[in-house]
Amino acid sequence: MPAKLSVTAEQVRRYRLAVHHLDRPCPLSELLPVVGVCGMQNSPLGAWETACFARMPGSTLPMLQAALEQEKTLLQAWSWRGVPVVFPTAESAVFLSALAAEPGEEPWIYTRGVTLALDFLGISWAEALTLVRQAVEILDDCTVQSKEELDRVLAAQVAAQLPPALRERWNAPSMYGRPDRQSVGGAAVSFALRPCSFLGQVVFGARRGVHPTFTSYRRWVGHPLPPDPQAGAGLVRKFVHAYGPATRADFAAWTGSSPQRAARLWKTVQSELVPVNKAGKTAYLLEQDVPALQQAAPPETPLLFLGGHDPYLDARDHGLLLEEAALQRQVWRTVANPGVILYNGRVAGIWKARTVRDCLDVTLTPFEPLPAGADAQLTREAERYAAFRGVSLHRCTWEDI
Repeated sequence: MPAKLSVTAEQVRRYRLAVHHLDRPCPLSELLPVVGVCGMQNSPLGAWETACFARMPGSTLPMLQAALEQEKTLLQAWSWRGVPVVFPTAESAVFLSALAAEPGEEPWIYTRGVTLALDFLGISWAEALTLVRQAVEILDDCTVQSKEELDRVLAAQVAAQLPPALRERWNAPSMYGRPDRQSVGGAAVSFALRPCSFLGQVVFGARRGVHPTFTSYRRWVGHPLPPDPQAGAGLVRKFVHAYGPATRADFAAWTGSSPQRAARLWKTVQSELVPVNKAGKTAYLLEQDVPALQQAAPPETPLLFLGGHDPYLDARDHGLLLEEAALQRQVWRTVANPGVILYNGRVAGIWKARTVRDCLDVTLTPFEPLPAGADAQLTREAERYAAFRGVSLHRCTWEDI
């Protein structure tokens, strides 16, 4: 057996910058390849647009929204980890059906909290999911505005089919924090929508003002979600290509899968992987990506202005991007991740923005001394980002850590 390849942290960062299209500015013609690396999270709202801005300086909000809502070359649906993800419509099976679980592969990270509702209702997860999957079929013929309304409409659809005693419990106030606006059944629906998404039963439609809309894949795209027996392997390849060298546990964390489902999917590409020594531990890389990793060059644009939840930052090995654990907690938060100042692939600081009366206030907090001219460059980036968002930059403030 050949000796295990050893790689340095710098090699890995350079390789990933290139894979994520962050080593050089990209032309607008590369929109689908850029978004399709591993999909782009769109939570909080607009995160995927900021990720595109970081890679394609010429992109505009109308152009991105047209690709998503008019041309429909891009699609938004609940995908890995159950979060809203934008991805190329042509790759829907990889980002959706690949995540559909087989029996015995629960629980998933995005359904663990459903137990309270199930215990109160006295039904199993399989029973609840079957009820919601039947109800969500109405989206083949309609569009529903807002997530809250979607939960309510589907919960009412289920309730109409239940026996009186179970219907009373289903319609009882929710135990999840909004009892005045959500029923127990509505909460159960909310948990079940992610697995329904993987079957193409629910996707995001065009926004109406501040509200998203929801319908089925068939109604939105014009045909059913196409079957693809290689979708699972395709998802693993995307992950390892984007975040390699990586482990099966990394893949499970990224997808939000149970260990059983992650193991099943990982096995589909195991013959294509090679072991790599990364920081003294074994991780895996696609064999076809070894030359790219070994030959990865420094980025043309070493100083970058990334949004929170950028795909590059979604790697599981945070220490590769930022060594100090206390600073990691400032970057990867439970909610509301800040933007990041990236220098040669390392997190060198954070930034936060606040919009007041069509003006943007940006606060930058470096974690380390930045190269000469960085202040002026980052101020220009803040101005460009404000223009991208259709506002003007009011001020750019620098704070100490």
